[in-house]
Amino acid sequence: MSKITTVGLDLAKNVFQLHGADATGRAVLRRKLRRGQVLEVLASLPSCTVAMEACGGAHYWGREIGKLGHEVRLIPPAYVKPFVRRQKNDA
Repeated sequence: MSKITTVGLDLAKNVFQLHGADATGRAVLRRKLRRGQVLEVLASLPSCTVAMEACGGAHYWGREIGKLGHEVRLIPPAYVKPFVRRQKNDA
């Protein structure tokens, strides 16, 4: 598996979507995670940039993920909207 440099994390109530990309932008990891699995999986990844949409829960997750050694980026919702292709539940 290629070295993951960027992780996109879609926050939700129960099932989170994780998308990992290498330096060229090619997807190397796609997973559905339950709330309890998120920190376990991110702890097993090498240090990288984790991007997520800014919302009420994103600040909590940002602090917890930052403690694992990752760089956390919160993206404004207006910048995330162009990436949604079909519906709100688009992975």
